[in-house]
Amino acid sequence: MTIPDIVPSTAETIAPAAPSTEARNETIDRPSLRRRVMGLALPAIGENLLHTALGIADTILVAGIGVVALAGVGAALNVLFIVMAALSSLSVGASVLVAQAIGANNGARASHVAGQALIWGIALSLPITLVGLIFAEPVVAWYGMAPDATAVAAEYLTISAAGIPVLALMLIGGSVLRGAGDSRTPMVITALANVLNLVASWVLIYGHLGMPALGVAGSAWGTLIARVAGAALFLAILLRISPRLRVGGAGTWRLRWGTAREVLWLGAPAALEEIIIITSFAALTPIVVGLGTVALAAHRVALNVLSLSFMPGIGFSLATTALVGQAVGAGRSDEARAVTNVAMRWAILWMGGLGASFILFAPHMVGIFSNDPQLVAIGAAAVQVVALAQPLWAGTFVIGGALRGIGDTRTPMIISGVLGWAAVGIAFLLVYVWPALWAVWLAYIFTGPPEIGALWRVWRRKVRTVVVEAEGERQEVRGSTEA
Repeated sequence: MTIPDIVPSTAETIAPAAPSTEARNETIDRPSLRRRVMGLALPAIGENLLHTALGIADTILVAGIGVVALAGVGAALNVLFIVMAALSSLSVGASVLVAQAIGANNGARASHVAGQALIWGIALSLPITLVGLIFAEPVVAWYGMAPDATAVAAEYLTISAAGIPVLALMLIGGSVLRGAGDSRTPMVITALANVLNLVASWVLIYGHLGMPALGVAGSAWGTLIARVAGAALFLAILLRISPRLRVGGAGTWRLRWGTAREVLWLGAPAALEEIIIITSFAALTPIVVGLGTVALAAHRVALNVLSLSFMPGIGFSLATTALVGQAVGAGRSDEARAVTNVAMRWAILWMGGLGASFILFAPHMVGIFSNDPQLVAIGAAAVQVVALAQPLWAGTFVIGGALRGIGDTRTPMIISGVLGWAAVGIAFLLVYVWPALWAVWLAYIFTGPPEIGALWRVWRRKVRTVVVEAEGERQEVRGSTEA
């Protein structure tokens, strides 16, 4: 799917005629491409590290209240993760469209899409907020926890539901800025919000600095305060400060169904892909349960390690989506391919390096979470198998990001979704042959090569076609305008 050059905005101007696709594809400054890829990827990796660090710190703060609080908050967060995945449909779609508009030198189009994504984010999050406020307790009751843990989860989810609109603004604000080529601003805002979250949560959970001790509710309120501040910063930058996107002006805040359809057409498959992958990893738990309690605890440790290893892949994927989208908007198929190749090499180096460290230091990494010798042995073997999959996952992250950049969000959803669940089936069979935790993770060594191969074949076939189609649309629009 490619972008039209005409949008209903009084501030719009038609970009001057650009050189032909062939002329623009003649020269590519590869050192500059490397700098652009790293300039976008590194702040995105830093932003994900900050999110993870905040989650760990929040867990430590809540754990100080007791096991019941920890269990209840964990259940509420599982619900919120699904909500965040749903809201990502707007953020992904808007990021792709903004990137393509920036590449086409159509700032008015980019700003229009960004503004519409923000207003639609608020509009769609309000019903979710209402449902959360009314049905928080019945939703968390599905987990079948003890009554005290259910009460904690319901309280946390109710407060968090009130902040879903500002969460949507933060997700969309960060995505549209990355689409415009700015990943540093989202990282800085995330850092500031995280600091505020920690301070506010520490004060409100335990009643420091003369404030009342609210317990688990204090953690939820601390997060809400931080998200309000973060959303306000994103709005201030997009309304007044950003040199790349300037949201506002006549007609900006009127809901437009056409733009919403474009954004959701691209974003909904990406959101569904995330939900499918999350549920596929969750489906491994019943398989691991049959291996015993120690193996289940070691599995949780392996998942924590996996979340760390994904960060470089996510960062390079986001950078690839933005830069490929800009190349498509500019009609440069060679640049789109070159960006993908550069990002692929660096992602493999980063994640391969992490994999090597996992193999060497797996017992020490698992030992951070537990000093039980049996758990350390089981967990270390699983982590070492996870390490072998790192280069494969690096490729799937980057190629999936490249496909999203050209507007194809369905192919990654289908291929990664199918093979993600295929890994669950393979894991189920492998534990019968080798009843050990490492056998569960071995499944991803089998599914990795066909996943990256299928994504690569589709990418190579589609990139040239999409750029040619985009160039044809621009020529047609220019011809009609001149006539």
